[in-house]
Amino acid sequence: MIEVDRLTVSVPGRILVDDVSFTLPAAQTLALVGASGSGKTTTALALLGEHPAGARVTGRITVAGHRVTPGRPPAPGTVGFIPQHPSAVLNPVLRIGTVLRQIAARHGTSVPDALRRARLPEERSFLRRFPHQLSGGQQQRLVLAHTLLAGPSVIVADEPTTGQDAITRAEVAAELVSPGVAVVLLSHDLDLVRELAGQVVVLKDGRVAESGPAVLDTPRGAYAKALVGARPHVAATRMEPHPILTVADLGTEVLRGVSLGVARGERLAVVGRSGSGKTTLARCVAGLRAWTSGSVRLDGRPLPPSGRRSRADLARVQYVPQDARASFDPRRAVVEQVARTAVRLRGSTPPAAREDAFATMASLGLSRELARRLPGRLSGGESQRAALARALLARPDVLICDEITSGLDPITEAEVLDLLTELDVTLILISHDLPMAARIADRIAVVHEGSLIEHGPADQVLRTPSHPVTRALVGPAEEPRPF
Repeated sequence: MIEVDRLTVSVPGRILVDDVSFTLPAAQTLALVGASGSGKTTTALALLGEHPAGARVTGRITVAGHRVTPGRPPAPGTVGFIPQHPSAVLNPVLRIGTVLRQIAARHGTSVPDALRRARLPEERSFLRRFPHQLSGGQQQRLVLAHTLLAGPSVIVADEPTTGQDAITRAEVAAELVSPGVAVVLLSHDLDLVRELAGQVVVLKDGRVAESGPAVLDTPRGAYAKALVGARPHVAATRMEPHPILTVADLGTEVLRGVSLGVARGERLAVVGRSGSGKTTLARCVAGLRAWTSGSVRLDGRPLPPSGRRSRADLARVQYVPQDARASFDPRRAVVEQVARTAVRLRGSTPPAAREDAFATMASLGLSRELARRLPGRLSGGESQRAALARALLARPDVLICDEITSGLDPITEAEVLDLLTELDVTLILISHDLPMAARIADRIAVVHEGSLIEHGPADQVLRTPSHPVTRALVGPAEEPRPF
């Protein structure tokens, strides 16, 4: 079905993929794993006949008996592509239902069936929404529905479960391995890879570091062992007894009277299923979305809703969005956009703000060379760090991170979590991944269908969850794996 022979992709001064080869038979699944920037997405896009601007591509790629080159993509309808960042391929000006019906008409397939398989609502009110009105997880499943409607024989899935809770993740995984469909899976979710993939290819710096059916269970090389065993080193909490942030009876069209408090220096994780209201709560607290009832207080003082906060209030509560790359202007250097925060919210001069931006990005592991790049030239982990630097330049008291580790490999995820725990801020971590959040959080608040259903110390919620939804989010207990 798919044959890749000595694929090499290079741009001036840099080799992105170097001599990569693999074979995938029909109706089987192969996973490409590795750290951010290892060449997974470049390899996957080559299967579609796509490559970075100005790249030189050598080697041979065959998909379903069709030779694929940069100027000759696979036959129409043969390959379906699920990108890591769904907002990049969703039409922002067309309603969800309109696009679904157009694809179904072209391929003679059923919209309700695709929605059910992608675990999305079939109600008319949902189909009349625009893509920006969906959560990140819902956008990902919408792209999956688009792909299922086309009925391809090959699916290339780049982080298809990003932003999905444990329940939805299992359902989406089951749909990916449809009968007769070959799947190339790019994922940092190693449990998903173990579950679906019969063959695993580990990439490092564009080259195949290791491959085989049991790489993740019995890794041979140091890099694969590090990938499998990566865990954050959690710094001690500097929590004070009195609250800095209080949310009382907060209500929107999604939230239903949510109340919680966060102590100064505390690390609070807000977890829940995709579409449960986590991001809505975060954006309300950050002043990016209005609410219809209730209040948000910072140090006992009411904060106004969206559009009415002072620069000082905006600086004190900062928000790092889930899709970091989409939050940057693709035409301006990253450092200029990061520096803008200090100019706008702290009154810094542009030269001083720029040096401050360089210094902050360097403290997060981003060199000056990376800082000067356009956003599209950063990896997923680099984009997340740049967005974190932009927020930190405001010198916030409260930092809200929305799915900040989604789509990151285990090594980069551990590094980002290490960075977060070392910050001298009050941290609110929005996540679908309860076990991951529990590694660094002091307390966990579980949101379901707009309501707060469970709230307590992280260890207690993880070990003895009281609500059925929380128990489902915890999933099976992790077992140590030999390597």
